Amino acid sequence: MIVRKETNEAKMHKKYTRSVFWFRRDLRLEDNAGLYKALKYSESVHAVFIFDRAILDELKDTSDARVSFIHQQICQLKERLQENGQDLQVYYGHPTEVWKEIKASINPQAVFTNRDYEPYAKERDGQVRAYLKAHHIDFLDYKDQVIFESAEVRKDNGDPYVVFTPYKRKWLSVIDSRGVGKASYFLKSYPSEAYLSSMAKTEALPMLSLESMGFKQSELMFPSKVVSQGIIRNYTEQRNFPAVDGTSKLGIHFRFGTISIREKARKSLSLNETYLSELIWRDFYSSIMDTYPFVVENSFRSKYDRIEWRNQEEEFQAWCAGKTGYPMVDAGMRELNATGYMHNRVRMVVASFLTKHLLIDWRKGEAYFAEKLLDFDLASNNGGWQWAAGSGTDAAPYFRIFNPTSQMDKFDKKRQYIKKWIPEFGTEAYPAPIVDHKMARERCLEVYKRALNDG
Repeated sequence: MIVRKETNEAKMHKKYTRSVFWFRRDLRLEDNAGLYKALKYSESVHAVFIFDRAILDELKDTSDARVSFIHQQICQLKERLQENGQDLQVYYGHPTEVWKEIKASINPQAVFTNRDYEPYAKERDGQVRAYLKAHHIDFLDYKDQVIFESAEVRKDNGDPYVVFTPYKRKWLSVIDSRGVGKASYFLKSYPSEAYLSSMAKTEALPMLSLESMGFKQSELMFPSKVVSQGIIRNYTEQRNFPAVDGTSKLGIHFRFGTISIREKARKSLSLNETYLSELIWRDFYSSIMDTYPFVVENSFRSKYDRIEWRNQEEEFQAWCAGKTGYPMVDAGMRELNATGYMHNRVRMVVASFLTKHLLIDWRKGEAYFAEKLLDFDLASNNGGWQWAAGSGTDAAPYFRIFNPTSQMDKFDKKRQYIKKWIPEFGTEAYPAPIVDHKMARERCLEVYKRALNDG
């Protein structure tokens, strides 16, 4: 039987006089697993956040909206803590170097944080853990951004699932194994706010400006983390129609932990199973990346790396700019470029078009999404692109090739979405299709067959 790791922890947990809680992908005070543990098992907790240069230095856009979003959320956390004479210390640099500074100024007995499963994050945490251990400082990490980690939902023989449907069945059975439905043990909140009195008292600490880190404020609007129950309740019927406000747009909040995944899963159990499935997909792709980190660079199904991609740069740029002559594709790309968001149904259409109509490597599309999406999550983005290309775990078969025109006719009959993002639609100013659908489909089938049958 699978049990939460914290079982009976209170009876055995070491108590600390002075600790640090390291915020990362968990920018909230409520229902925060690692923060709860730090506050409960420490007399005094200092909160820190590190703007990681290893990540920020890779960003091309100095007005990257995600940096603005994080900065905004950190400012809000500081304000809330300052109301009680507490604060959050913010640093900028490479974490292994920053922790030397934190040790010198705070000298904690323990560092608490929540786990991150991306390859870079695991490497970074390994280095920080080693440094702290060398100075006799405990490093304690907890599960917070997923409901189940990769080892918690496995086949009966212990093997990982690589197909979503059986994974989902097992996921649901584990949820029900210790409390049915919304009462499940695994979905209970951590009452971290109730222990905030254990946060260290301090004078107000300075906040780093975006400019001091080489960034400037983005002009993009961020979606609210407050979503009406009606949207979730009607999600099954409305989620496929991009002209309808039928999706939650909570991706950025899940990505940076400004909302609790446990709370949303608990509510979804009673409101809409289809929406719950989307949350289970997050766990599934996180599990895949944690178990098979090679998928970051390579196809999960290795034979798909034999595909001879055309990678025609002019066609790629037309796709990026939303000027392919296929309205559903172009509207999606223009929405992404203008807002940092793209409707889920449209994401599948544009990804299929790039990989199968244009035969451009899925990694190029994945990288463009990684640069533009507000809700970019490495595991989910990678999983989605490999699904579209056919190379992933639970992938669409290579012979399933979306017809962008049929998708438009089915999901945007009145062309409301198209007209919103393509004002020149229906005029001579709108470009002709850069590729013929029938020809592109036949070409794709030929190229894929040749690669997959080779050897």
